[in-house]
Amino acid sequence: MKTITCKYIMPALLTLGLAVSSCSDRYMENLNSDPSKANSIDPNAQLTTAQLQTYGDLGMVEIYRNYHYAFTQQLMGCWNTTNYGGRHTQDNNEMSRIWTSFYPNAFKNLTDAMYRTAEDPESKNINAVLTIYRVYMMSLITDVYGDAPYSEAGLGYIDAVYNPRYDTQEEIYHSFFEELREAEANLDPAGDRVDGDIIYGGDIAKWKKLANSLRLRFAMRISDADQEKAQQEFEDALAAEGGIFADGADDALIKYIEVAFSFGQDSYSDYRKNAMSQLLFGNDPANNPGYLCSTLFNKMKDSGDPRTYSIARFYCDDLMSATSPDNRIDLTQEIIDKNIAMAPCEPGAYSWEPWPTGYESDIMKALAESNPSITRTTMEREVEPKLANNFLKSDNPGVVMTYAEVNFLLAEAALKGWTVTGTKEEYYEAGVRAAMDFLTDNYGCGKVSDDDFVAFVEANGLGHTDEQAKEAINTQAWILHFHNPSECWSNVRRSGYPRLKSPKEYGFGSFLTGGDEIPVRLCYPVLESSYNKKGYEDALSRMGGTDSWNTPVWWDVY
Repeated sequence: MKTITCKYIMPALLTLGLAVSSCSDRYMENLNSDPSKANSIDPNAQLTTAQLQTYGDLGMVEIYRNYHYAFTQQLMGCWNTTNYGGRHTQDNNEMSRIWTSFYPNAFKNLTDAMYRTAEDPESKNINAVLTIYRVYMMSLITDVYGDAPYSEAGLGYIDAVYNPRYDTQEEIYHSFFEELREAEANLDPAGDRVDGDIIYGGDIAKWKKLANSLRLRFAMRISDADQEKAQQEFEDALAAEGGIFADGADDALIKYIEVAFSFGQDSYSDYRKNAMSQLLFGNDPANNPGYLCSTLFNKMKDSGDPRTYSIARFYCDDLMSATSPDNRIDLTQEIIDKNIAMAPCEPGAYSWEPWPTGYESDIMKALAESNPSITRTTMEREVEPKLANNFLKSDNPGVVMTYAEVNFLLAEAALKGWTVTGTKEEYYEAGVRAAMDFLTDNYGCGKVSDDDFVAFVEANGLGHTDEQAKEAINTQAWILHFHNPSECWSNVRRSGYPRLKSPKEYGFGSFLTGGDEIPVRLCYPVLESSYNKKGYEDALSRMGGTDSWNTPVWWDVY
C-alpha cells in the first residue's frame, strides 16, 4: 500500500504548522515549549506528524546522503556523499541534522501527546503507540550521538525543565526495554482506536509485534556491551504474549504519497513524500545522481546476488528532466551483454575521479537516428552504476523495521547460543529470502526465483566458523538495510561487518580532513555548549573531554 488517506494527511499538516520551526538556533527553545498552546490538539495528529517526519523531512534526511551512506560505503560519487562522509569532512550543521530536527519537532510532539494521554483510561492504546514510537525516534538520536537528553527531554513546558540532563546511553537503552515492555502490555485490541497511525492503520496486534521486535534489535545492539542483559531482554521479548514479526506483512513501513519533487522553501516543511527518495534522486539529478559505492556494488556482483541489477542500473541521463527520472535511457543490459568494464565509485572518490574509459553504445546510435536531442553516443560516466529508478519515487515507504531484519537477529542469537526455536541456518536463509521479497513487495523489483535464491544461499552460506557466520549474517543485514541508513550504520558499527577500509586505502588520504579512520559517531550541535552547557559538558567528560567523532558510543565495543 502506497497511499495515505486524507484523514491522516490533514491532521499532520495542521500539526506541522504548530510544531515545525525553520530557525535552527531556536531548536532548544522549541523543544521546551508547548507545541499546541491548547489541550484540544488530537494526539493522533501528533503521532502522524512524527511518523511522517521520520523520512519526510527534506532537511533532516540530508544527513543520510551526506554521512550515513558514505560511512557504510553503500553510496559514493555524488558530491554531497563524497564531500562530507567520503572525505571525512566535519560540518557541524550537517552533522547535527537529526538532533536539531527531531528534538524540536517529532520528539516534542510525542512527549506532549504522551503527557496528555497518560492518565486517560480511554487513551491507553494511543499512549502506548506514542511511547513505542518515541523510543524508536530516540534510538535514531542516541545511536548517532551517544549520550543525549531523554528522561527530561521535552519537559520544559510540562515541568519547567529547561536544561535536560544528558542520560548515558546505557541508561537510555535500559529505559527502552522497560518502556517497550510496558507499552506492549498496555496495548488492548478492545481499547481506544488509534486513528493517526500511518504505519499499521491502528492495528494493535502489529504494534505489539513491533514493540517486541524492537526489543530484539536493541538487545542485539548492546550484546557486546552487556551480554547478560542483552540475552535476557532478547529471550524475554521472544516469550512476550504479543509475539514478534512473523512475515513481511508485519513490516513497519511509513506510507507516503506521490508528490512532485521540488526543492523550494515549501518542500522542507512538506512531510507527505519520502524525502530520502527525493535526495537520492537529487536536486541536480542529471549531473549529481546517486551512485553506488564499489564496496556494495562489487560485493553484490561478485557474490552473484540476484538483486544486483534491481538496485544498480546504468543510465544515460542526457534527456532526464529535473523532476522525474522517467526519461532515463537504460543501458544496463547492453553493458552486461558487451562485457563492458563497470566502474563503481571507490570510497572517497567523486564520480569523475578517475574519468571512465567508456564505450560506443549501439542503443544511443539507434536513438540518435530519430532524436536530434541525442548528441553523443560514446558513453563514459554511464558505466558507473547508479541507484535504480525504483528507489527514487516519492511514495516509497520509509523503513522502520522488517521481518527480514528479525530473521537476521534471530540467526545471530542462535549463533550466540541464546534460546531460540530455530537454527542459525534456518533464520539466515529466511532472512535472505525475506530481504529479496522485500524489494519485490515494496519497490516493484522483479521477484527472485526459487532457483536463483537457492543457488545464491548455497554459494553464500554461513561458512565453517562462528566468525564467518557472523560476517555472513551481518553482511546480508547491511544489504537489507540499504533502505534504512540509520540502522545500517548502527549495525555495521556494532557487528564490525562488513569490514570496511578507510578511503585512505584507496588513495584519498590527503583529502581526509577529519582523520583517516571511518567515524563511529557524529558530533553534538555546537549550540548545545551554550543552551545546555552542563549536560553537554557532563557528556563530554564521559567521552574523555572532547567531542570526537572517533570516540565510540557505549554499545560500540567491537
